[in-house]
This record gives sequence, structure tokens and C-alpha cells, in this order.
Amino acid sequence: MLWWDLAFTVIRTFLIFFIALNLVPGLIWMERRVLAEFQMRVGPNRVGPFGLLQPIADAVKLMMKEDITPAGVDKPIYYLAPVLALLPAVMALAVIPFGPSSWSQIADIPNSLLYSLAISGLSVYAVAMAGWSSNNKYSLLGGLRASAQMISYELGMGLAIIVILLGTGSTSLSEIVELQAKHGWNIIGGGNLFLIPSMLIACLTYFTCGVAETNRAPFDMAEAESELTAGFHTEYSSFKFAMFFLSEYVNMLIIAALATTLFLGGWSGPFINGADGYSIGETLLGVAYFLAKVFFFIFVYIWLRASLPRFRYDQLMNFGWKFLVPLGLANIFLVAMAIMLNGWK
Repeated sequence: MLWWDLAFTVIRTFLIFFIALNLVPGLIWMERRVLAEFQMRVGPNRVGPFGLLQPIADAVKLMMKEDITPAGVDKPIYYLAPVLALLPAVMALAVIPFGPSSWSQIADIPNSLLYSLAISGLSVYAVAMAGWSSNNKYSLLGGLRASAQMISYELGMGLAIIVILLGTGSTSLSEIVELQAKHGWNIIGGGNLFLIPSMLIACLTYFTCGVAETNRAPFDMAEAESELTAGFHTEYSSFKFAMFFLSEYVNMLIIAALATTLFLGGWSGPFINGADGYSIGETLLGVAYFLAKVFFFIFVYIWLRASLPRFRYDQLMNFGWKFLVPLGLANIFLVAMAIMLNGWK
């Protein structure tokens, strides 16, 4: 029985990682097509039907490029940085409940939310190491910017998540989703009308900080082409650059998946009750609900990139420390008062 459980876990792990990583080419294609629509362009339309094979063609091109190592780099750290960028992002996928059944989640641990946040936070080390080890002033500036930015916005993100923890009393992502399936999504107060404004504020704060955490526009200060050439990955090429590129999209998936799990009910939706256990049909329907919500957040990512100009660095830091942090603290106070007076559910 032990061997069967181990084999089932390995198969499930491989399957979930394979599907998640293969979503990345779809995200790249989606971003290019949506940006083209926003900018009234055609977008990718040559390689494959509707340009669907364009991300694969780009990946093959990256693999065929010459792998250049500049003179003067700190080689151990220079080579370790891309690995450290991708590995934590993939590891964070392990605790995300993609569906209601146990096979749709690799590991269900009691503190899965804390684990996911801690693992995702390691990506700042990859950016800082890449910038410092490249022996390039633009890379170093990009690494320093990213370090300050990611640390600053992690605080705002944590304050937004505390709002969820106050009500649910759990750090298990599975339990948080189950509570929403019973009482209603957290973004609409989790069954408590008094909490709807606070939940909306927490959701917007979390997602804004998530965009900054992943160095996406309008918070892409770490790789600002007009100022820093390409920022922390200026000196990276071929497969090493591809690993940074891949990690960015996987981190976007993580932020979108956590936002879905914490605020939009995760896999919960119509026709999923689980009164007598979850059938295969309910599980597949739950996975479909989850992916639809995740792609909604990905669309918002792209929408922001198409609509907003890049912040100045002082504006970026002021927005984090002088607006989001005070807003998060005030929101925690309001939620605590609402729970004390009215209860969560």
C-alpha cells in the first residue's frame, strides 16, 4: 500500500507540474494577442493557426542561441540565480488546491498559505544574486531596485492576507476554500455583508502587491528597458534567460492562483456540493472554475500592462509605504471591529 501511495503521489506531482508549466506558452500567446487587441494590431498570426505555436518557436530560438558568459562574473552565483528564480515558483504550486478532490493538490499541509508565501518570497534572492553577480552596473541597479520593491510590497500583501486569516482562523488553503464553498466567497464578505468593502480593499491590495512582486508593468522597475537596458537579466542569454522568463510567468500563475483561492472561492462554484464526496465530474468542473478565475486575473495583468505607464521609482516606493501599508492597517482594524460586533459568518 505504501508503494502504491508513493507512486500515486509521484504521478500526481508530475501531472500537475506538467500542466502548470505547459500553461506558460498559453499565457505568453494570450498576452501577445490581448496586447495586440488593446493596441489595434494583428499580433502573432504566422506560426500555427492564430499564431498558437509562436511561443514554442520562440522557445526553440532561445535554446539555439549562443550561451554567453561575460568576463568578470561570479560564476557560481551567476549560474545559480536562474535556478533559484524558477525552483521556488514551481515549489509553490505544490500546495495550491486546483480542485475539490485530493488528487488535484500535491500536498495539503496545515500551514500551506504560509508555505506558499515563504517559498514565493525567495525569488527576491534570485533577482538580487543575478544583478550582483553579473558585473554590470545596470544589472546591479535592477537587482537593488527589485530587492527594495519586493520587500516593500510583501508587507502590503501580508496585511491584506491577515484580513482573511482573521475570519477563517486557518492557514490551510484547502480549509479556506471549503469555508467559501459553504458560506460564500470572501470577496463578497464570506456571508457577512458588513465585510464586503473590507474584502474588496484586501483583494485589490493583495493583487496590486502581487503585480509589484512579479515585477510586472506598471511596477517593472527592475527591468526598465528605457533606463536599465534589461535590468537584472541584461547579461543572461539562451537557456538562462529562458529560465528567468519562465519563472516570471509561473510567479504570475502563483499570484493569480492565490488570489483565486483566498478571495474568489478557489474551485467552488455552481453544481459542486460534495455532499456525498466529490465525483469525477465535480472535480473536473471545479478545476475548470479554478482555471477560469486564474485566467481572469492573468487578463487583468495584461490589461494593466496595456493601460498604465511605468511608475517613477520614488512614486513606486511612496505608493507602497505611504498608501498601501496604512490602508492595510486601517482595513485590519475595520475587519476586526466588524468580526467582534457581527461575527464572521
